[in-house]
Amino acid sequence: MRLRCSMRFKPSIRVAFAAVVIVLISSAVGFRASVSALNLYLRKESVQLRESLVTIPMKLGRWKRVGIDSPLGEAMVESLGTRFYLDRHYAIDGNPANGVMTLHIAYYTGMIDAIPHVPERCWGAAGLVMISQPSTRDVQVDRSKWDLVSGPKNFATGSIYPSATVVDPVTRREETVFLPIGETEMSVTVFQDEANPKFRLVGGYLFIANARFTSSSNVVKTYAFDLSSRYSYYCKVQCSMLVKDSDQAVEKWSELTADLLSELLPSLMRRLPDWTLIEAPQSKE
Repeated sequence: MRLRCSMRFKPSIRVAFAAVVIVLISSAVGFRASVSALNLYLRKESVQLRESLVTIPMKLGRWKRVGIDSPLGEAMVESLGTRFYLDRHYAIDGNPANGVMTLHIAYYTGMIDAIPHVPERCWGAAGLVMISQPSTRDVQVDRSKWDLVSGPKNFATGSIYPSATVVDPVTRREETVFLPIGETEMSVTVFQDEANPKFRLVGGYLFIANARFTSSSNVVKTYAFDLSSRYSYYCKVQCSMLVKDSDQAVEKWSELTADLLSELLPSLMRRLPDWTLIEAPQSKE
């Protein structure tokens, strides 16, 4: 003997169900049509570096490289989330007695879920003790050699791109590069190594995201993944230095970092994508 089980819905329920399905399908089609009509990009395409970060000059103004660039191990690269990075030590006149500035640059592109690695997380996990909460500091980069009025306008903000001249250290060829929009504010944190209590490790970072500066690890994703842009990238620039313990440790770090960044930024932007070329076709869409 076989049991037959059947379930029937009332006509009104079947009609309601069909209406819901139609609404969902219409919404999906309408959403895609709206995204297309508004030129919004929910998926980002990668944009490659123009040159490797390791080609950044070993001499930047009065700063010279100390030692050699040490590649990170595979575990560290995996943790960093990118293979496009530079870890390099600089000192004024190449003399470590003048203090050694560690420069860390990491480049990310096309990744919607990339989480920036920042000192307040990484150094704390390495055993250093944070003795001050992260604070935003305006690092006074020298812009006296920048052209602030002749560049094209940034598509997202309407602001004019500053520009500077970069001289190739080998060919001596001059090239104009466009610099990011915004202020060179950095997020700064002070740490102490209990094994070396006479010094403070001062570290600060900023991001360049789609040719805009920000010191916020939250805002960087807003800039880099702007829905109006088909492409996305961001670059973290971090400067850290052991400074003798004093009330002026952060001021000393800030002064030296500003000097290094003044020389670095034009060379760095020569290697990052030229965003003026990327956004020019988009502005006509």
